[in-house]
Amino acid sequence: MTEEHIPFNWPHMTGKELHYIAESHHNGRLAGDGPYTERCHAWLEQRSGSTKALLTHSCTAALEMTALLLNIAPGDEIIMPSYTFVSTANAFVLRGAVPVFIDVREDTLNLDEHLVEAAITPRTRAIVPVHYAGVACEMDAIMSIAKRHGLYVVEDAAQGAMSTYKGRALGSIGDLGAYSFHETKNVISGEGGCLLVNAPQLAQRAEIIREKGTDRSRFFRGEVDKYTWQEAGSSFLPGELIAAFLWAQLQEADRITQERLTMWGRYHQIIEGLASQGFLRRPIVPDECQHNAHMYYVLLSQGIDRQAVLGELKRNNISSVFHYVPLHSSPGGQRYGRAHGNLSVTNSISERLIRLPLWIGLTPMQQERIVEVLGHAINPIKVI
Repeated sequence: MTEEHIPFNWPHMTGKELHYIAESHHNGRLAGDGPYTERCHAWLEQRSGSTKALLTHSCTAALEMTALLLNIAPGDEIIMPSYTFVSTANAFVLRGAVPVFIDVREDTLNLDEHLVEAAITPRTRAIVPVHYAGVACEMDAIMSIAKRHGLYVVEDAAQGAMSTYKGRALGSIGDLGAYSFHETKNVISGEGGCLLVNAPQLAQRAEIIREKGTDRSRFFRGEVDKYTWQEAGSSFLPGELIAAFLWAQLQEADRITQERLTMWGRYHQIIEGLASQGFLRRPIVPDECQHNAHMYYVLLSQGIDRQAVLGELKRNNISSVFHYVPLHSSPGGQRYGRAHGNLSVTNSISERLIRLPLWIGLTPMQQERIVEVLGHAINPIKVI
């Protein structure tokens, strides 16, 4: 008998999404910046402590807004990890900037703060830490370096909503931050994102850039008698239906996070045997970081064939995947950016990492089955 299929991800709905969407239609409000957008903004500002939260149609859009806000120009350099999604680099490449890729830490797979200072040149404008798997980068050190050199910090917290560093929400520590609400994230709206503005002097310009470069938001608040084109911008805001869906998710964000943490902890416990035998390494979360259980990954030990392991999981109807191809080794990365150092950790972990299914509704029995198949895939001779 063929075992049931276990997908890698399954979007979770709280039960209120369709009601709120229908209500938006009933009220005749489908375009952006309606009542549900306002509720989402207020919730995100309150939970993060940011000066201003602005919903966007994607995290990519939020990152692109940061490049416009910081007046990034051709030839500017941006320090970031190579082990990240392409949007982290693209946002700045679109403005003519050069991504400078540095290595990640072996423990958290986050940007190695010890390598940042050596990568700084007179052209450096910003540091972009990426909080991998919802686990915080070492932000105190990064902020200290940025202050010494007069640089901006943009947090790519695409995976970091509901995570904290020393009690502070990810995305709220740097000058600017960005969240993703893509369907693969914990709190979702299908597509969607958010810009967090933490530097008060950038808040008004952020509104202008988001609204096609106009002061339309100020007009609707009665602060100006007409709105006009102020500077370069674009249409970065999502429709009200996206915000309505997101509002249902934000209302349940604490429950969603706790359920995911429970599943993450279960994986961590039942995989301990494989780790103690030296077949793989489990995720490491520093004490000062409260993560959101965005993903559970394992790092296979050297010499284990990842493709063979993934193939065995697939043959057993389990969808498991690797993650990023490092940007510095990609055609785009070689064309638009440059590597600082040999990025040996990035090269190694990118070839050994496997992400396991993790979504609301995944049962303990399914998790046990996943780990059992993983164990036999790694070591088919010995019963794990």
